[in-house]
Amino acid sequence: MAALFGSRVRRLRTAAGLTQAELGERTHVVSTRITQIERASGAKPTFELARTLDTVLGADSLLVDMWPYVYREAFPDWSRAFMAYAERAVSIREYAAQVVPGLLQTKGYARAVLSLDPLLSGEQQLEERVTARLGRQDRLRSPDRPELWVVLDEAVLRRPIGSHSVMRAQLYRLLEAAAKPGITVQVLPFDQGGHEAMGGSLTLLTLPGDDEVAYKEGADFGQLVEEPRDVKHYALSYDRLRAVSLPPLMSLDMIRSVMEGNHRGASVPSRSERRRVAQEQLQQSGGWQLRGGGRRHTRRRRRP
Repeated sequence: MAALFGSRVRRLRTAAGLTQAELGERTHVVSTRITQIERASGAKPTFELARTLDTVLGADSLLVDMWPYVYREAFPDWSRAFMAYAERAVSIREYAAQVVPGLLQTKGYARAVLSLDPLLSGEQQLEERVTARLGRQDRLRSPDRPELWVVLDEAVLRRPIGSHSVMRAQLYRLLEAAAKPGITVQVLPFDQGGHEAMGGSLTLLTLPGDDEVAYKEGADFGQLVEEPRDVKHYALSYDRLRAVSLPPLMSLDMIRSVMEGNHRGASVPSRSERRRVAQEQLQQSGGWQLRGGGRRHTRRRRRP
């Protein structure tokens, strides 16, 4: 992608009748930087530079649209493979252990989370990462948007990230997102105790044709799992998490009460109460139920 980006810059520059030095002057970089970009050597272009090049060369957002793919090449192979899968996924199921998933983050929250990276090189790199993360949210606004099911550990709600206003805005975003078709949010309360996914976050992607992959992530590692037998194991673990989490409406009540600052652990419903409410919600929604340990839903047909 860096080579393709460079060739496009070179073609646009030539069509505009500009030398590398002239283009560098107009984009406020030295001519050798333009040479590096066109040859796909040296550091990759920043988002700001890509946007400036796009404007100066009249690329009609072509270079801006290409930039996330160029930026992605800085990630390890397994991470790039996961992102490529995510762009094709028709269903995304995610368990978040520490922070709100990137697809549902606000700009302020994303910035606060990404700024915690001890290897961050500076403000420019931070802005690039925020831009790339928010750009991936476009999938949820596209006509072919995937179904999204998110299970949040209660710690995600309790741990303040950024300022009070940043955290409040993020919780409000969760409530907004959960009200949209195709997005479900549940909360796994502390009182549930230990579970199989405690080692880190877990994402399951269903691809066209029903193939599935899993992705595990901890503080200092990420692992893409493609072996069907292993993916099936993680899918079963995820279904168990959903089963012991608060039902969607109760989950939204908890998010709302945490946002308003008046939630107390004692208000978490008992497990029997959760089961009762969950069954009522299933009946109201037309009888959707998890198959015993499976990953899909089936609808009970009503007899005429």
